[in-house]
Amino acid sequence: MTPIQTRLFALQDSGYRDFHAKLIPTVPKDRIIGVRTPELRRLAKEFAKTPESEDFLRELPHTYYEEDNLHAFLLETIRDFDRLIAELDRFLPCVDNWATCDMMSPKLFRTRREALLPHILRWLDAPDVYTVRFAVGMLMTHYLDDAFSPDYPALAASVQSEEYYINMMIAWYFATALTKQYDAVLPYLTERRLSPWIHNKTIQKAVESRRIPTETKQYLRTLRQK
Repeated sequence: MTPIQTRLFALQDSGYRDFHAKLIPTVPKDRIIGVRTPELRRLAKEFAKTPESEDFLRELPHTYYEEDNLHAFLLETIRDFDRLIAELDRFLPCVDNWATCDMMSPKLFRTRREALLPHILRWLDAPDVYTVRFAVGMLMTHYLDDAFSPDYPALAASVQSEEYYINMMIAWYFATALTKQYDAVLPYLTERRLSPWIHNKTIQKAVESRRIPTETKQYLRTLRQK
C-alpha cells in the first residue's frame, strides 16, 4: 500500500464500512475502507501541509473511496481560484458517487461567484453524471440567496437526463429554492415545467422540509402529478 493508504486503513472502522457501503451503491464494497468523515477531514488538514499532498492530487484515479474523499477535502484548502478550477476539472470526471460529490464545497467560491458561474455552465453540459450533479449543487449553494437571479432556476430546469443522481439533485435544488425564492420558482410546479419525476420529488422533499410552513405544504401536495 501507499503511505496514505496505510494511514487510511489505520483509521478503519469495519462496522461503519458495512453501514456506509449500503448508502453508496455505485461504489463496490471492496473500494470502501470505512473511515468516518471527521477523521478524514482531520487527516486532510494535516496532509495538506505536506509536499506529498501535491503528488497525491496528481495520482488520479484513486483506488479507494476514502482517497477520493480525501482528495475532495484537499481541494477545499486551495486558495487560488484558477488552480482550484483546474483541479476540479481533473477530479470531477473521476467521481463515481453522490457522497464524494456532495461533500465537496470549496469555501473560496463564496467570494468568487461571478467568476464561478461560467464554469458551472460548462459543468452542466458535461458528459459525467457527478460533474453535472456538482454543478447543480453549486447553483443551490451559492445562487439562491443574495446572488439569486430568475435565470438560475432555468439553468437547473434545462438539464435533461435519465440519471437518477442528477435528477435527484435537481429536485433538491427546487425544493431548497422553494424555501428561499418561493415566488420565483413556484411557477416551475404550477406550470409543470419539470419532468413528472422531478416535479413530484421536489414536492416530496419540500413537504419534508422544516423550513416550509404547514399551509404551504398542504398547497404543494395539491400540485402533485399522477
